Amino acid sequence: MDRRNFLKVASAAPAVVAGTSSLALAKGTRPALDVQQLYRRNGNRSTVACSNGIVCASQPLASMVGVDILKAGGTCVDAAIATNAMLGLTEPGSDGIGGDLFAIYWSAQEQRLYGLNASGRAPYEWNLDKANEKSLDQIPRQSPLSWTVPGCVSGWSMLSERFGKMGLAKCLEAAIGYAEEGFPVSPVIAATQFGYWTGERFPHLAGVYHPDGVIPKFGDIFRNPLLGKSYRQIAQDGADAFYKGEIAEQIVAKSNELGGYMSLKDLADHSANWVEPVSTSYRGFDVWELPPNGQGITALQMLNMLEHFDIASLEHNSAEHLHLFIEAKRLAFEDRARYYADPAFSEVPVDWLISKEYGTQRASLIDQTAVNQSVMPGDPDLDSDTIYMTAADNEGNMISLIQSIYSDFGSTICPDGVGFAMQNRGQAFSLDPNHPNRLEPHKRPFHTIIPAFLTEEGRPLLSFGVMGGDFQPQGHVQVLMNLVDFQMSPQQAGDQPRIRHIGRSSPWLGRSNHSGELAFEHGVPDLVKLQLAELGHRVSSTTGLHGGYQAIWRTDDPLVYFGGSDPRKDGAAMGY
Repeated sequence: MDRRNFLKVASAAPAVVAGTSSLALAKGTRPALDVQQLYRRNGNRSTVACSNGIVCASQPLASMVGVDILKAGGTCVDAAIATNAMLGLTEPGSDGIGGDLFAIYWSAQEQRLYGLNASGRAPYEWNLDKANEKSLDQIPRQSPLSWTVPGCVSGWSMLSERFGKMGLAKCLEAAIGYAEEGFPVSPVIAATQFGYWTGERFPHLAGVYHPDGVIPKFGDIFRNPLLGKSYRQIAQDGADAFYKGEIAEQIVAKSNELGGYMSLKDLADHSANWVEPVSTSYRGFDVWELPPNGQGITALQMLNMLEHFDIASLEHNSAEHLHLFIEAKRLAFEDRARYYADPAFSEVPVDWLISKEYGTQRASLIDQTAVNQSVMPGDPDLDSDTIYMTAADNEGNMISLIQSIYSDFGSTICPDGVGFAMQNRGQAFSLDPNHPNRLEPHKRPFHTIIPAFLTEEGRPLLSFGVMGGDFQPQGHVQVLMNLVDFQMSPQQAGDQPRIRHIGRSSPWLGRSNHSGELAFEHGVPDLVKLQLAELGHRVSSTTGLHGGYQAIWRTDDPLVYFGGSDPRKDGAAMGY
């Protein structure tokens, strides 16, 4: 995209999207957020422009902490660690040090991208034979059987050592202070996390998140001194505090108490890995994702198919536009279900799957006039609680970072004394002995969380991501079509109503014979839904929210960053 054209688009008035005010203030009362009004929150914000540094995150205190680090001389990596630590405190149902982390980093000095896979592995003693002895047809969520080793802290450590300036102690300082002194709970998080996961239903959460028996509401001051203690241990002793110290012992003790297999050896042997990002081109831009065990290449496969159609000539979010998107998604997710797994255990044909030749073959299966009934959707039943954030600094470095504990509050189990919930990422393993993603000792499960990046002729252009589990590659592609095909600004691209295709089968729970279902956000006209139904799609009658987006677009000479932050979340793009 021509830089002058981008600046013209970015400065234009935001696209008008249907929505209503979600905050209502009655005399003498605190502003309240009705959960149903969340479904109408895709609205209008301005794209944030700055030249020294920027942080985009889903909670404003977290964005502010990151900007403070940038102002103090830290790199975007230092800012990202500080922001992520704050999000683990302020948005605990979505992320935290009990989960995993992936990142794509642009090094201004080396003029190249780095990828980091900080996802954890299954316990050495957990395998299919033991699952069969327990007569499991899938791994239970509220059990340490769903635990894999949390990779987040190892990711912080590797990023800090290679690309940071301040060290973990400084990066965790603000989050420790907020954990001990407290912070007011923000509205969306109050409505969707604290207000739903009650102690009666999830007793292992109550001691941390409802210690006095009262569920925190919007504006209430929440403290988590146990998490502050864990952060202090990591600040003092680094990653070893988590994987070899008292925190590790507390994790293993809770696993033993509840019948799990996590051991001190599992934690001590954990390592994150630098990986090479992979890419495809889309209309002159290079789109970068991380290779499996994640699902990032699904977005690349979809783009390779969609490039064969003149998307820009279609009306945005019209039935013609959305039909092409849905059909590309279904074809790509069929491959996802069949091939994606830990490459240390299975040969995943990444180069072939993201090749232009294969994309052409798959695009030929798309009928613009009807649903392809022969596609087997192959979607696993995957959960979706995650945070995505991105940051950039005054040296030109940029980071795209995503972190998650998988489901809402992960496994819903907090080891005693640590102040965080353990992820349930192990639920993504297949119990089919013939599946590439089958449960095996010390193996990484198939992963949903994916950071992304866009370059043009070797120059960094966009750091972005869309959280939401199964939805993430669908969100990546919708945002990129908005930016590239429909020439929207970074903020406009995230504001638009989204559509989600939900598959109705699982590669390890059996297949169904229909094409899945379409779920819409508020703002997609009923006529478009009717037209999609006439093409053969199954259309949901309800509306919801799909994903959470953050992005930084960059121009050079002079260096200027343009940030967008999703109105579906509490967060903000903040820069200086």
